[in-house]
Amino acid sequence: MFRCAACGAFNRVREPRPAGTPECGRCHRALDVSGAPQEVDGEGLDRAIVSSPVPVLLDLWAPWCAPCRAAAPIVDAVGRAQPGRLLVLKLNTEQHPRPASALGVQGIPTFVVFAGGREVARRSGVMPRPELERWVASVTTPQAGAGAPA
Repeated sequence: MFRCAACGAFNRVREPRPAGTPECGRCHRALDVSGAPQEVDGEGLDRAIVSSPVPVLLDLWAPWCAPCRAAAPIVDAVGRAQPGRLLVLKLNTEQHPRPASALGVQGIPTFVVFAGGREVARRSGVMPRPELERWVASVTTPQAGAGAPA
């Protein structure tokens, strides 16, 4: 499943992918199927969390934050490694402070995983890619259960 960056609609793209660039079924714009993180505002975040059929990894960051800038390529790689299976969103806390405040974010970078419309885990601070991937997998796989490390 892929989220249209233009209108926020979720689109199913079959495997193997057809030739050419898939289009969004709602707005008919080109659909990014790379798995690259998408910027969202508070409204887009709320809609994505509620309607995403796949787990959502949210990166809360700000442009002035050096650790956030260091985490950006790691988050990008994690998203690109799981296109269609994990939705990676980025919320700029400087431009959109209200949603960050509503989530109770006290420091950045903060990573929040949502599944089934609810928060399932949260961590702050930069993690190496393998650690971030293990953490996301541990909280999103069915066998993770309630005792999964967060």
